[in-house]
Amino acid sequence: MKSDNARNGMQQAPARSLFNALGFTKEEMKKPMVGIVSSYNEIVPGHMNIDKIVDAVRLGVAEAGGVPVVFPAIAVCDGIAMGHIGMKYSLVTRDLIADSTECMAIAHQFDALVMVPNCDKNVPGLLMAAARLDLPTVFVSGGPMLAGRGKGKKRSLSSMFEAVGSYAAGTMSEDEVDEYVEKVCPTCGSCSGMYTANSMNCLTEALGMGLSGNGTIPAVYSERLRLAKRAGMAVMKLWEKGITARQIMTKEALMNALTVDMALGCSTNSMLHLPAIAHEIGFDFDISFANEISEKTPNLCHLAPAGPTYMEDLNEAGGVYAVIKELFDIGLINGNVMTVTGSIMAENIKNSFNRDPEVIRTVDNPYSKTGGLAVLKGNLAPDGSVVKRSAVVPEMLVHEGPARVFDCEEDAIEAIKGGKIVEGDVVVIRYEGPKGGPGMREMLNPTSAIAGMGLGSSVALITDGRFSGASRGASIGHVSPEAAVGGPIALVEEGDIIKIDIPSYSISLQVSDEELSRRKEKWQPREPKVTTGYLSRYEKLVTSGNRGAILEIQ
Repeated sequence: MKSDNARNGMQQAPARSLFNALGFTKEEMKKPMVGIVSSYNEIVPGHMNIDKIVDAVRLGVAEAGGVPVVFPAIAVCDGIAMGHIGMKYSLVTRDLIADSTECMAIAHQFDALVMVPNCDKNVPGLLMAAARLDLPTVFVSGGPMLAGRGKGKKRSLSSMFEAVGSYAAGTMSEDEVDEYVEKVCPTCGSCSGMYTANSMNCLTEALGMGLSGNGTIPAVYSERLRLAKRAGMAVMKLWEKGITARQIMTKEALMNALTVDMALGCSTNSMLHLPAIAHEIGFDFDISFANEISEKTPNLCHLAPAGPTYMEDLNEAGGVYAVIKELFDIGLINGNVMTVTGSIMAENIKNSFNRDPEVIRTVDNPYSKTGGLAVLKGNLAPDGSVVKRSAVVPEMLVHEGPARVFDCEEDAIEAIKGGKIVEGDVVVIRYEGPKGGPGMREMLNPTSAIAGMGLGSSVALITDGRFSGASRGASIGHVSPEAAVGGPIALVEEGDIIKIDIPSYSISLQVSDEELSRRKEKWQPREPKVTTGYLSRYEKLVTSGNRGAILEIQ
């Protein structure tokens, strides 16, 4: 056992005295030590119930013969951090989570791990750590929130942000907004649509790192406690069989996850996180893989914000495994990949089926024949940009209009809510990328303001920042290279015509190469917005969005 390095022999007698101080018995000192990474805190709604999940995992581990030991991981609530400086501190936590988990696991020589994440950066951060550590590892999330209600319909957090835009447009009263405040987020759990947290928890199943139901069983269901107990038992089986994270998180598993991503219509943030996870296993994940996979993968789900269904509906329809089975039956999923059950994916899904073809469309009746995400390239984004195609209305799939240029999110929001953005415009928000932000803020406020102002079917938004999974419309993010390093988005001028053609995977600035060269010669890099603390160090190490905003010495 790896933990023997910390417990056995005369050299480790001092350590044994410290284990004794922890209350370990002699019997426990002979058993495998399983670290349970708890993301519990009292500021993130998706994490406030994780203490209960962790307790259930502990029971499962102990019942299966292991010694459970809990240690923490941080998590940020993107919804609470949105719209102010706090959002600069969201994406950057992904690497803190990965690094701190690596430190704890190696320092204390755990034999296996159970990761208990839930919200946005917490899931990919722990997946990155799992890949680095290569221990027997199982994931079990805190689970999604139930949908709320408002004006007689199911609602979610994206409804709340759009309500603010509607209020600015004069189409909702303050009392109506207050009603949404009271009702759209009714339970604990990760927000109820196919936003980033739920996207990544679903993709964890597709990667083989979570048991069936990990991404979809609602947080408030007792079924999730049973799932957590089974996760604790499963990690002990992995340990007994010697199956480690890198035997599961392979190139083939990552391509499976990307395929499922296309069918589910996941958040564009998955195109930051999948490359970062792939980097940890030594796989150079090109975001353009998305277009290749998209061309042959039907989009089967339109969960909020793309449509009127929610995570609870996907769960009742058969969950992620039902989606995987639809894709497997037409040859789009590699069924030979190993999973945390100790069996291959094909074995896991053999009894899964689609219980509701209105929630999960069948492959012969998809929402579209192509996948939910698209990577656009052109002279505005030579290294790529990402759009959630499944959340774009048909009339905006091809769009051409004048650039309305803003050098920060706040200025753009002021213009949108002030009625200065009109039909046909292309809003450009730059210097918000990984380096320029720094921290690559999400742009849910401006996208929601556009939707709330009734401009969602006529205005596009382009940024070197990123979007929340709750964003909808022609919202094109991760423009690379970013403005802070002199990318073409830094050279756009007010009124320049921008052409977007999502079906052709292109985005172009209708300006001559000669003119762009002249502008480039005049361009000067800006002074960093932050010069102290963690963000300053992050800005010096972070790479571009198309590479997953991974950290490297440059």
